[in-house]
Amino acid sequence: MRSEYDAILKFPFNYKVTFCLYDQTTAQRHIIDSFRPDIKSNSFQRPRSEMNIASGIPKFCSLSTIQQEGNTYVRDDTMFIKIMVDFVDTPKTLLPFALNINPGFPVSIQQAMIKQEAEKRAQQTSTPPAT
Repeated sequence: MRSEYDAILKFPFNYKVTFCLYDQTTAQRHIIDSFRPDIKSNSFQRPRSEMNIASGIPKFCSLSTIQQEGNTYVRDDTMFIKIMVDFVDTPKTLLPFALNINPGFPVSIQQAMIKQEAEKRAQQTSTPPAT
Protein backbone atom coordinates (compact mmCIF):
# COMPACT_ATOMS: atom_id res chain seq x y z
CA MET A 1 0.00 0.00 0.00
CA ARG A 2 1.37 3.40 -0.95
CA SER A 3 2.11 5.79 1.92
CA GLU A 4 3.72 9.13 2.63
CA TYR A 5 6.77 7.27 4.04
CA ASP A 6 7.67 5.41 0.82
CA ALA A 7 10.39 7.96 -0.01
CA ILE A 8 12.37 7.03 3.12
CA LEU A 9 11.73 3.27 3.07
CA LYS A 10 14.10 0.71 1.55
CA PHE A 11 12.75 -1.22 -1.44
CA PRO A 12 12.45 -3.98 -2.31
CA PHE A 13 11.09 -4.87 1.11
CA ASN A 14 13.24 -7.79 2.29
CA TYR A 15 12.75 -8.20 6.05
CA LYS A 16 11.33 -11.30 7.71
CA VAL A 17 7.71 -10.83 8.82
CA THR A 18 6.27 -12.81 11.74
CA PHE A 19 2.58 -13.15 12.57
CA CYS A 20 1.36 -14.21 16.01
CA LEU A 21 -2.27 -15.08 16.78
CA TYR A 22 -2.56 -14.93 20.55
CA ASP A 23 -4.06 -17.77 22.58
CA GLN A 24 -6.03 -15.81 25.18
CA THR A 25 -5.74 -18.46 27.88
CA THR A 26 -2.93 -19.21 30.31
CA ALA A 27 -1.89 -22.10 28.03
CA GLN A 28 -0.44 -19.50 25.64
CA ARG A 29 -0.42 -21.83 22.63
CA HIS A 30 0.02 -18.95 20.24
CA ILE A 31 0.08 -19.62 16.52
CA ILE A 32 3.33 -18.17 15.17
CA ASP A 33 4.48 -18.23 11.57
CA SER A 34 6.99 -16.23 9.53
CA PHE A 35 7.87 -15.58 5.94
CA ARG A 36 10.69 -13.91 4.05
CA PRO A 37 9.61 -11.77 1.11
CA ASP A 38 10.38 -12.80 -2.45
CA ILE A 39 12.15 -9.60 -3.49
CA LYS A 40 11.53 -10.43 -7.17
CA SER A 41 7.77 -10.31 -6.58
CA ASN A 42 5.92 -7.09 -7.38
CA SER A 43 4.32 -7.38 -3.94
CA PHE A 44 7.52 -6.15 -2.29
CA GLN A 45 8.61 -3.44 -4.73
CA ARG A 46 7.98 0.29 -4.25
CA PRO A 47 4.23 0.76 -4.86
CA ARG A 48 3.44 2.35 -8.23
CA SER A 49 -0.32 2.38 -7.67
CA GLU A 50 -2.47 2.66 -4.55
CA MET A 51 -1.88 -0.98 -3.62
CA ASN A 52 0.52 -3.79 -4.49
CA ILE A 53 -0.50 -7.42 -4.99
CA ALA A 54 -1.33 -8.94 -1.59
CA SER A 55 1.11 -11.41 -0.09
CA GLY A 56 1.42 -13.27 3.19
CA ILE A 57 0.90 -16.66 4.81
CA PRO A 58 -2.10 -18.35 3.14
CA LYS A 59 -2.40 -21.17 5.71
CA PHE A 60 -1.53 -19.25 8.88
CA CYS A 61 -4.66 -20.35 10.76
CA SER A 62 -7.70 -22.12 9.38
CA LEU A 63 -11.02 -20.32 9.46
CA SER A 64 -12.57 -23.38 11.12
CA THR A 65 -10.14 -23.00 14.05
CA ILE A 66 -11.25 -19.41 14.64
CA GLN A 67 -14.95 -20.21 14.15
CA GLN A 68 -14.89 -23.24 16.45
CA GLU A 69 -17.00 -22.75 19.58
CA GLY A 70 -14.81 -22.26 22.66
CA ASN A 71 -11.57 -21.75 20.73
CA THR A 72 -8.78 -20.06 22.67
CA TYR A 73 -8.04 -17.37 20.09
CA VAL A 74 -11.33 -15.44 20.12
CA ARG A 75 -12.79 -14.12 23.37
CA ASP A 76 -15.73 -11.70 23.51
CA ASP A 77 -15.61 -11.38 19.70
CA THR A 78 -12.00 -10.16 19.93
CA MET A 79 -8.75 -11.67 18.72
CA PHE A 80 -5.23 -10.30 18.90
CA ILE A 81 -2.73 -10.58 16.07
CA LYS A 82 0.76 -9.16 16.40
CA ILE A 83 2.90 -8.59 13.35
CA MET A 84 6.63 -8.18 13.81
CA VAL A 85 8.97 -6.95 11.09
CA ASP A 86 12.41 -8.31 11.93
CA PHE A 87 15.12 -5.83 10.99
CA VAL A 88 17.88 -7.68 12.91
CA ASP A 89 17.37 -11.41 12.09
CA THR A 90 16.03 -12.56 15.45
CA PRO A 91 16.69 -16.32 15.89
CA LYS A 92 13.55 -18.49 15.67
CA THR A 93 14.06 -19.70 19.26
CA LEU A 94 13.73 -16.10 20.50
CA LEU A 95 10.49 -15.31 18.65
CA PRO A 96 8.14 -16.31 21.51
CA PHE A 97 10.15 -14.08 23.87
CA ALA A 98 10.21 -11.18 21.39
CA LEU A 99 6.48 -11.45 20.70
CA ASN A 100 5.70 -11.22 24.42
CA ILE A 101 7.55 -7.93 24.92
CA ASN A 102 5.22 -5.03 25.68
CA PRO A 103 4.71 -3.23 22.34
CA GLY A 104 4.45 0.05 24.26
CA PHE A 105 8.20 -0.05 24.94
CA PRO A 106 10.32 2.01 22.54
CA VAL A 107 11.85 -0.09 19.75
CA SER A 108 15.35 0.49 21.12
CA ILE A 109 14.29 -0.98 24.49
CA GLN A 110 12.61 -3.96 22.79
CA GLN A 111 15.78 -4.63 20.77
CA ALA A 112 17.94 -4.34 23.90
CA MET A 113 15.69 -6.83 25.73
CA ILE A 114 15.93 -9.32 22.84
CA LYS A 115 19.71 -8.92 22.71
CA GLN A 116 19.97 -9.41 26.49
CA GLU A 117 17.83 -12.56 26.32
CA ALA A 118 19.95 -13.94 23.46
CA GLU A 119 23.14 -13.32 25.45
CA LYS A 120 21.63 -14.96 28.54
CA ARG A 121 20.65 -18.05 26.55
CA ALA A 122 24.06 -18.23 24.86
CA GLN A 123 25.74 -18.06 28.26
CA GLN A 124 23.48 -20.82 29.63
CA THR A 125 24.35 -23.15 26.75
CA SER A 126 28.09 -22.46 26.96
CA THR A 127 28.36 -22.91 30.74
CA PRO A 128 29.16 -26.53 31.65
CA PRO A 129 26.83 -28.08 34.26
CA ALA A 130 28.15 -28.14 37.84
CA THR A 131 29.18 -31.55 39.13
